[in-house]
Amino acid sequence: MADRQKHLGLFTDLYELTMAAAYFENQFTAKASFELFVRSLPRERSFLLTAGLEQALEYLENVRFGEEEIEYLRRQPVFGHISDGFFDYLRDFRFTGEVWAVPEGTPVFGEEPLLRVTAPIIQAQVIETFLLSSLTFQTMIASKAARVVEAAERRNVVEFGSRRAHGPGAGLLAARAAYIGGCAGTSNVEAGRRFGIPVFGTMAHSFVMAYAKEEEAFQRFQQLFPEHGVLLIDTYDTLAAIDKIIQKKLHPTAVRLDSGDLLDLATRVRQKLDQAGLNQTRIFASGDLNEFTIADLLARGAPIDAFGVGTALATSKDAPTLGGVYKLVDLESETGIVYRAKFSEEKTTYPGPKQIFRFPDGAGTYRHDIIGRQSEKYSDAVGLLELVMRDGKRIAPSPCIEDIQKRASEELKKIPATCRRLRDATPYPVMFSKELENLLATVRQQTLKVAEAEYS
Repeated sequence: MADRQKHLGLFTDLYELTMAAAYFENQFTAKASFELFVRSLPRERSFLLTAGLEQALEYLENVRFGEEEIEYLRRQPVFGHISDGFFDYLRDFRFTGEVWAVPEGTPVFGEEPLLRVTAPIIQAQVIETFLLSSLTFQTMIASKAARVVEAAERRNVVEFGSRRAHGPGAGLLAARAAYIGGCAGTSNVEAGRRFGIPVFGTMAHSFVMAYAKEEEAFQRFQQLFPEHGVLLIDTYDTLAAIDKIIQKKLHPTAVRLDSGDLLDLATRVRQKLDQAGLNQTRIFASGDLNEFTIADLLARGAPIDAFGVGTALATSKDAPTLGGVYKLVDLESETGIVYRAKFSEEKTTYPGPKQIFRFPDGAGTYRHDIIGRQSEKYSDAVGLLELVMRDGKRIAPSPCIEDIQKRASEELKKIPATCRRLRDATPYPVMFSKELENLLATVRQQTLKVAEAEYS
């Protein structure tokens, strides 16, 4: 099983492989450039925060087709007219291309390329599905996390969503993306082990219910976890549970509220704790929270010290998908480079390799972006896309996840505050350069001429 998982070649859509076979049989070997971007931001999103590049690059370095996968493809009726040569090609398949990408933890906006691949066209085609899945999913979660963390106003947010995620694998990567977006940690233990993310946990209602008396459950838990015990107090009666904690002279690190009127309960719990001298015991709140409920609680003065956010975060519940696309922008062959663009209504794409140019003001706040041709130069701008892979190998070690999270925090602060508002945010200005617009017009005109000549 482990060996099969390492191959990863079949982690793609069938049409990627049928196109690959058609390229192979027709001896179409041109080098191609594809760019991955999100057409437009979802509702209630004024920015995206990039994540998922690490998994994409790991995939590119390791993607293979094993014998079992190749034999499976041979048996598919759709490949009935495909030669043995194609399957021999898959046996030796490796990604040998070049990748430019926006570093993880960078705010981006609609139409801006997150990644560009340049490779022999079969290689560049086969990897499309995995790249889209990896980058758009984690970017979606990291973007949501950044909003939740902003709403929490420097209070800790813990990602609690693995049990609500769309499968264990999604939960694992959601934890990683949420940490990049600013969460203090996760409840997912494997994410902690694999990615070095701090892990947090409390207790479930079942632990309290397993004992005849609520206070016995609290005592036994506190004895075993004196420095880390978080006692769940809403199994029966929240305020009565606090009274029991005080009467038994327990000193929990925190108490957790998971239901009810969180504003009223947190206020009354805080009063009881303070009156009993438990000023250091923090109040941790959870229970179907999102950035809006958190912002509302804090605006109304809720004395809550930290939040656990599950479903809304691990599924990005209000915007569960990103319209990511992966489009051909040029072909390089013996006759030179040919630019490609799509002209269908509302789905036009721009040709040629691009760069995102980001312009800061004197105070370091970002003013606007220009999407331009890669060859353009702007002395007062920073180019976001960086060369991260050459000849199928990463050119630098992967940054540690703490550095990615720090980068995200610093970069988000440079986006105008009006662009980060939870509601009615001001759109961040993104423009296409004149050179890129001119190239699009030229390619459109050339394409029309070719089409007219064919029908004349």
